[in-house]
Amino acid sequence: MSARSHTRRDPADQAKPAAIEIQLPWWAIALPAIAFAALLLLILNPADAHAASSEPAVSDLLERFRALLRIAA
Repeated sequence: MSARSHTRRDPADQAKPAAIEIQLPWWAIALPAIAFAALLLLILNPADAHAASSEPAVSDLLERFRALLRIAA
């Protein structure tokens, strides 16, 4: 089996930097921009951010579980 021989390139071609072209899909730019804008709007208008006024869901779930154990026992 014979090995491939490397051909020599023209020295003038080696001096030129290789141009690399990168193409991104439209959503690779649009989605981060939309997410940034949404987070920026949340920071600028904190009056819309309301804390939950109801009881936490975990404690409600535990109370129902306790009630179930009382009924089953």
